[in-house]
Amino acid sequence: MKKKVHLGLLAAFSLLMVTLIGCSTSAGSEDKITVDVFQYKVELKEEIEELAKMYEEENPDVKINVQTLGGGSNYGQSLVTKFSSSEEPDIFNVAGPSEVANYREHLADLSDTKSVETALDGTLNGVTDGEEVLGIPLNQEGYGLIYNKKVLDEAGVNPDSIKTYEDLKAAAETIDKQKDSLGIEAVFAEPGAEKWPMGFHLANSYLAPEFNNDISEAYNSEAVEFERGDELKRMLDLINEYGAQPILSISYSQQVEELFALGKVAMIKQGNWVYNSIYEIDPEFAENNIGIIPLPVEGFEGTIPVGVAMYWGINKTADEEVIQASKDFLDWMNTSETGKQYVMEEFKFIPAFEGYETSMISDPISKEIYEYAASGEVMGWVFNGFPVSWPGGALPVNMQKYLGGKITWEEMIDDSQEKWVELREN
Repeated sequence: MKKKVHLGLLAAFSLLMVTLIGCSTSAGSEDKITVDVFQYKVELKEEIEELAKMYEEENPDVKINVQTLGGGSNYGQSLVTKFSSSEEPDIFNVAGPSEVANYREHLADLSDTKSVETALDGTLNGVTDGEEVLGIPLNQEGYGLIYNKKVLDEAGVNPDSIKTYEDLKAAAETIDKQKDSLGIEAVFAEPGAEKWPMGFHLANSYLAPEFNNDISEAYNSEAVEFERGDELKRMLDLINEYGAQPILSISYSQQVEELFALGKVAMIKQGNWVYNSIYEIDPEFAENNIGIIPLPVEGFEGTIPVGVAMYWGINKTADEEVIQASKDFLDWMNTSETGKQYVMEEFKFIPAFEGYETSMISDPISKEIYEYAASGEVMGWVFNGFPVSWPGGALPVNMQKYLGGKITWEEMIDDSQEKWVELREN
């Protein structure tokens, strides 16, 4: 009888241990530190998700959730919505001093990270406040007119000869006359349905000289004069006149994937970030048949606008362990050998940090932009110093109205100037 009781107790004890072990294992899986990332690079959605998985494999106690919003969606407005709700991200994107000021109370000081320690000179200017560094650059980017080498060659146009506006106009006229024989629909394709290509990039080329290529000067300016408004107008008119139509219905994906990558237009005004999309459609075309030339700006001919478009910010209201895990993830991405190799090979980034070999830059557009930057033939990025909703709202909306014939260019200028002042005051 005693033996039976003993065995019964042993069985009960064994069952209890199995239950405890099971509970412990379950609890352990739930004890992972979760980092929520909200990012805007829609063209790198899958790559960033894959990189997060690689990090999780090396760090099984961390879970990286990546949510991507970009392209035709308004990332800035969506970020505002998240911070006004209970869905605040742990890692998010901010663009220069204007957004840093807006999210100042949420941004953690990152000056103790390896990423900040190795950031290249000048890349932290837009996110530094006194002794604190409030953002980590994603990368360096540059933009200009990306062209189809085969089309220009068959049209008898030498891209190296295109320096001035007059050169570009003559090239556009030459290509346009041969559209049928070249098998293209138009010389240019501009995504007029989007706001950022015109409001950020095109406008920057003709506003940066007004602010001496200095983002801080733009940020501190109470007004915008449009000193080169006539140059901006004639460039927009040229792209529209010789561009695929209807310009106001063309999206970013249509511009890059349907029109340029499929050889239906000769040139698009874009930057190195389009390379992955083109490569996915036609690797041979991407590797061998595209180049980039600068937008013509009087006095700045032959220069490419190069800068940091976006930074990683970390939410300082998150738990301390989440903040540290966020810092560790970004440092791993930017400074570890695994992270650096993946960023260069898969993201096709132009690095903003020390410790990268130029031979690691794999795509031809990024290589050309890096060469411009290395030689000092660059123009500043000042659009992140504009009032926050101006380059992505008031300005491009007015440019769209102008293209649609709803307002004159003078009205476009006047209203955009008024909106700048109003936004600065608020």
